[in-house]
Parts: sequence; structure tokens; C-alpha cells
Amino acid sequence: MIERVSVGKSRSAGRWTCVSLIVLIVSSQRVDVRAAGEAAEEGAKPMTTSTTTGEPYELAGKRIVFANWYYVRPGSFAWVDDKGQGVTVVGSQGPWGAHFRRHDYPHGIRLVAQPAQRVGPIIDFERPWEGMGVNIGTLIHHDGKYKGWGGSQAKDGKKFACYFESTDGMKWDRPDLGLVEFGGNKDNNLLSAGHGTVFIDPAGPPEERYKAVDTGPIDKDAVETFRKQRPDAYEHRAWRADVGQTFCVRGAVSPDGLNWKQLPDPLVIEHCDTQVVATYDQRLRKYVMYTRNWMVGPRSPRAPDDRGLSWLNVGRRSIGRAVSDDFRRFPLSRIILEPGPEFLPSDTLYTNCYTTIPGAPDHHLLFPTVWHTSDDSCSVVLASSHDGRVWHYLPGGPVLTTGPFGQWDGGCVFASPNLVELPDGRFVLPYTGYLFPHKYPRGQWRFQTGYAVWPKGRLVALEAAVRGEFATVAVMPPGRKLRINALTQRAGSILVEVVGQNGQPIAGNTFADATPIIGDQFRTVVTWKDKDDLGHKDGESIFLRFRMDKAKLFGLAFQ
Repeated sequence: MIERVSVGKSRSAGRWTCVSLIVLIVSSQRVDVRAAGEAAEEGAKPMTTSTTTGEPYELAGKRIVFANWYYVRPGSFAWVDDKGQGVTVVGSQGPWGAHFRRHDYPHGIRLVAQPAQRVGPIIDFERPWEGMGVNIGTLIHHDGKYKGWGGSQAKDGKKFACYFESTDGMKWDRPDLGLVEFGGNKDNNLLSAGHGTVFIDPAGPPEERYKAVDTGPIDKDAVETFRKQRPDAYEHRAWRADVGQTFCVRGAVSPDGLNWKQLPDPLVIEHCDTQVVATYDQRLRKYVMYTRNWMVGPRSPRAPDDRGLSWLNVGRRSIGRAVSDDFRRFPLSRIILEPGPEFLPSDTLYTNCYTTIPGAPDHHLLFPTVWHTSDDSCSVVLASSHDGRVWHYLPGGPVLTTGPFGQWDGGCVFASPNLVELPDGRFVLPYTGYLFPHKYPRGQWRFQTGYAVWPKGRLVALEAAVRGEFATVAVMPPGRKLRINALTQRAGSILVEVVGQNGQPIAGNTFADATPIIGDQFRTVVTWKDKDDLGHKDGESIFLRFRMDKAKLFGLAFQ
């Protein structure tokens, strides 16, 4: 509906005064957007009425990183007459009788993904089962430890599943697990079997607190049984006539991340033959799985049978997503991200590397490895989402590329979950680097793990190259202080103003009171003259206004 709201401003005697503003307001009907979105994905239930949309937002953590425009207010405007009265739509002024006024409009800013530093290898070849390679495929910070699940390959080509631990995320230990015999004893860090990528399920029973997903083949009899029981969870592309295999996604559960039990039945049968990542989304209260999917159209029914290979020659590797209440039963995934026009037509999204911002589980990220098939090279890009369903690539180009050819990661690189924060504030993302290009003969390959590193957690910059302004959406602040992660030029600055629930700047927390933020400020408390409190009443929402000059804003944290 259309509603007149007095929130705009007009200029009078060098100052801003209130004017009436016409804005479009979404009616306050209650809509369960989450249920509607998931229903649309799965062809499930229709829209219900349980969740009100709009501000203020409730943060899942205490941190905001501007990886998209979700937390940036879009702004509003008004046409006013010579007296500053609102005449938008309803006025009768001539061509020059109305004047355009903006309110909280973002301008002069852009988002830019920051390139990572390459650090590594972080694990050296030390054990006989690591003769050709060793890597970390999943990194989790939990219970005060950095935990890594990965794999290794001996010189004879045999592959092993491994577990690592670290207190600082940099120096890694191989704990003696006593699970797998090698060389006549069990004093090693080997796991009973490889289980793909791992996540911790806060909603699962203790005996299934850790869960994992992986891809692999399934025999013909098991396929037929599955198809009879769950025909909607079978995809014809899962059968690859050229290799004589049907691919599926399997799951495993564990009480401690070490002793694993593979589930007897596939989670889903579809052609996902590389990295699969799953998680438990606490907002959805569902399991979400990110897969390899394929950008390919339907085949003409008039064409002769080709053993199911026609899609493989024209399909582009893409990223899919599936949602389920039950970890043991996933529907077929649906594409959420493709190699779009910003890529070359020969590029594909080889892996997805789903993760989140540390300390902000509602900030969803993908670090897809882009396989450039024109020269068999790789790079890693960054995409973000506010809900895990709608994704956008971040401007700024690749965040990680291969090292110089001849170095340990000079052939190709593949990112793995998760993005974690080290004690000094660095964000690190594990990746596996290979000595040779992806499809080069592998008889003499070597692979190890390194980190893509963003010092001080500076992953994405909201940047004002000259001058810029913006305001955030309103949030329920999970703290009374605000810490900022920012960088300005010497002649630049950032000013912050706090706006209360009534839409007015909070006295004492205005731009006029703000202490300018200048230089390199990491985890710096924002202040207004002699105070650092945000000034709001307990239980009330706020939003923040920013004036930036030659500055980059990397994130905010409430305390």
C-alpha cells in the first residue's frame, strides 16, 4: 500500500528540517518467507502466516560483515515544494515546481572482495602414508581446538583418511587415535574410512553430534531398491555409462568426529562426483547440503538413445542446494549458482566450499573453485548470500589463484570449508594445492594444504574511494558497544551516528559528537566524545549511519 510518512528532510537556512515523504510500505501481513522459500524449492507446502518480515533484524551472532547489501538501508526520497512540503505523486506542480530530496540514500560506496594471502604448506610430509600428499578437507574450530579432517596418499597410491588437531590453527599435531593399524601398530592419526566433509550438528543426539557427507558409487541392486523406495530422490544423470558407475551422496555419523558409522542408504542419488558440504541451519532448523549440479537443458525426446552421455558434453558444472528435515533423506538438489556471463564460456564451478563468516552464522559464503578448462588452470572466487538460497558473486576478481608453476601449489588449488578466525584475528580458509594442473598425468603429483589468509579478518571491503554515506538497516543490538574494523587514508575518516527506534539520532551519539575514525583501526571501540555506549534503551532497536571519506569498512562487532 502507499502511505505518507514524515521521515524525509529538506534544506532550510543551511539546515535539514523534516518534510513529508511518500514511500511504499509493505503491509504488515504475516508471511512465513522461510517456509514459502523452502516449499518452492521442494514443491512442498504452500505459504503460511507465521513470520513478519521487515526491520529490525535479529543477528545470529554479534558481527556484521558487508558481503552484500542485505544490511545496508536502500534509502528513500521525496519530491517537495518550495516550502519543503511533500508533494510526491499527489502534487500538481509544474516542471520546475518540485524538488528532489533523498534520505539515508547510500552513495559513493561499493563492495570489493579482498585478495587472500597464500600461506603454506601448513602440514609437511612426515609419515609414510603421506608420501604423495596430505590435506585438510574440513577445518572446524570447536571446544578451544582447531580440528582438521582430511586425507593422504602413500607413494604406492593407497589413500587414507586422517585427523589433525591444533591449539593455534598453525602448528598441527597428529594425535595417536588407536583406530587403524599401519606398520604393525595403531599409533597414528588414521581414521577407519574417509567421510568427506564434516559438520557439527547442534540439534542431533549425542551419538550423532558429528555428521559427514561424501560422494561415491553405488551398485546396481542398491540403485533399484532405492528407486522403488524413493523415486523422487533419484536422478538419471547419476548413471555414467562411460565409467560404468552410478554416483550417490552418502552420510556418516559420529559421537566424537573420530569413530564413524556410515549410514546404510544413500542420502540421495544424483550426479555429484566431487566436494559436497552439509550443515545444520539453525534459523531454518533444517539440514542444508551444497552439491555439484549441472547447468544443462532438457534433451529432445525425438533423439535416439545415447547411453545417457549427451548431457555430459554440454553441461557446465554448477552448484546445487538441497534442504531436508531429516539428515538421512535429502531431495534432489537444485541449482543456486552457475558460471554466469562474468566468466568465460569455458569456465565451470568445480567445487562449492560453503561456509559462513566466523561468529556470524547468518552470513553465508561460497568459495567456488573455478576450473578454467581453456588452459586447465584454477582460481577461487567469492559469493555471498543472506539466506543460503539467493547468491551473488562479489566484485574484485579471484580471491585466490595458483602459485607460480613449480611451487607446491603451482598447478591447481581447491578451497575447503571452513573459514575460521585465528587468535590474532586473521581469517583463514584451507585449500589443497597441487603441483600439477588439474587433469595433468597424476603418476607423480603431490598435494598439500595451505591457507588463504585475510589479515585482521578483512575479507570484503565496503569502500568509499572518495566520499560516501550509507545507513544500516535497524537491528536489535546484541551489545552496548560497537567495535569497528576499518582502514582509511591519512586524509580520510569515518564518522558513525546512532539512530534510535524513534528514527531520530540518539542525543550524544550524533555525527557532531562522533570521534573520527582515522588510519588502521582493528577491533577499535567507536566513541562519541567521552562515551562509548551506543545510547539506546535496553530492548530497543537502532540503526547506524556512516559518513566515509577515503575509507574501507571491513566489519562491525557488538560487545
